[in-house]
Amino acid sequence: METRAGGIGRTVTRAEVEEFLFHEADLLDRWELDEWFALMAEGSEYYVPTTDWTGWGVLDGGFFSSDDYPILKARLKRLKSRKAHAENPHSRTHRMISNVIVGERVGDLLEIKANFIIHRFRDETVQSYVGRYEHLLEVTDSGLLIRRRRSVLGHELLEPGARLSFIL
Repeated sequence: METRAGGIGRTVTRAEVEEFLFHEADLLDRWELDEWFALMAEGSEYYVPTTDWTGWGVLDGGFFSSDDYPILKARLKRLKSRKAHAENPHSRTHRMISNVIVGERVGDLLEIKANFIIHRFRDETVQSYVGRYEHLLEVTDSGLLIRRRRSVLGHELLEPGARLSFIL
């Protein structure tokens, strides 16, 4: 069964949303950061709330990352340089995306939720990051763009040695 998001403009299917999320995950796993950043809408935001986040207001509470568009662009530039010691050489990751839910659409903005598991391989260790994405996607004639990305970890706390130096 195909789920469709209604509203003005073109119709977006759940299959299109899933393909977008899978492509995004693949770009990050291959460390194609410039191509991944091209999926961000001008003025987009990237948030990773702390693990004690309990669902209060979007900007309330603590954040591991709370980046607007220019700060995210600077973060990516640093990650690609040799100055990002925590990611030089960069981590290897393997992402799995599931349980994609196409939510409400208002105009050209579409809410998406999906679960993720990210395995990070670095310094002879493996760490697993489990949580959910809460995206606000912008529907354009040429495809989807990320207006807001929230990576909400399901952990009560991060295991010793775990780092969030990569794009979650």
